[in-house]
Amino acid sequence: MHKSCNEPLLILASKSPRRRYLLNQAGLSFSVIPSNIDEKSVPKSSPENYARLLAEAKASDISKKYPEKWVIGADTIVLINGSILGKPGSIAEARAMLKRLSGRTHKVLTGYCICCKNKKQHFSETKTTKVVFKKLTDEEIKWYTHTKEPFDKAGAYAIQGLGTFLVKSINGSYTNVVGLPVCEVIEFLLKQGVIDLKTGRYENGT
Repeated sequence: MHKSCNEPLLILASKSPRRRYLLNQAGLSFSVIPSNIDEKSVPKSSPENYARLLAEAKASDISKKYPEKWVIGADTIVLINGSILGKPGSIAEARAMLKRLSGRTHKVLTGYCICCKNKKQHFSETKTTKVVFKKLTDEEIKWYTHTKEPFDKAGAYAIQGLGTFLVKSINGSYTNVVGLPVCEVIEFLLKQGVIDLKTGRYENGT
């Protein structure tokens, strides 16, 4: 895929550097305009539904301001035995999360939404990936938490970073664990004619 030289038609409604990296790796041109919605305003429901609703809220928030653009919103949840693991606020909390994940299987759920207000297009769903952690020693957990990597990550780890050594196997999309199911996102944009693999152009001709 070739990048557009003009103003991007796509907007990523997220400040996540991981999602930005994934879209860059996919060769897409896009702007980054994070949504500032109050996540507490989104009604709690099942983890699968909640992740999707958060993604929809973020995408819709930005789409209202830029109705001619295609907006991508996303939210990632780490789930183990029905419990959601958020971002740890301390070393002790990060270590507790990693001990909980050690030697076990958990799920990473990413809800995503792609919409364009002017075209009255709105698509959203939640993708799930199963992740198996190796059995971690106390020394490994201590070392990893001291790298500071866990502290802005749901579940206290980054599969694409130093935390790659924690993961024994996955069942499902790798990019979904990083923060966005890139295959599904690209597939949708292609079906909508937003991007053209033959010309490398966006639908507005840029």
